[in-house]
Amino acid sequence: MSAQSKDELLAHAVRLREEGRPEEARERLLSLTARFPEAADVAYQTAWVHDVLGLEAEAVAYYERSLQGDGLSDEERQGALLGLGSTYRVLGRFGQAAETLRRGVSEFPDNDALRTFLSMALFNTGDHHEAMRILLHVVAGTSGSPSVKAYRSAIEYYARDLDRTM
Repeated sequence: MSAQSKDELLAHAVRLREEGRPEEARERLLSLTARFPEAADVAYQTAWVHDVLGLEAEAVAYYERSLQGDGLSDEERQGALLGLGSTYRVLGRFGQAAETLRRGVSEFPDNDALRTFLSMALFNTGDHHEAMRILLHVVAGTSGSPSVKAYRSAIEYYARDLDRTM
């Protein structure tokens, strides 16, 4: 490797992924990971590129490493929690998916993507009631649809108690 800084090398690898060259990005990120094994941002980007390539099982360890300590920005941490939870779900590890995504929602309660992915994981664990409740709150709070907006308070009311009929 040249005398470029870790941040410069990482930025280049991210650009490769964003430009649709994930195999090249992966090679560079694996090299960076070997050189900077404690760098959370490198581990996060390495996990991400593995997901892009459909190598979810290999992504897990990198996501887990990225979430240790305080090395990620809030935006990166949200992405890593969502990525790890989603990856666990894709791998059929539904309990771990729900646990990870719950942690994400606990840390970032306003992140609707985390809440949406949590609802999917909860559906997979059989907790359909909680999954629907979360999803209804996301829909009510984010929809730009005039018809959903018109019934927002009713949707939120029933989301609190889906079994209520009167």
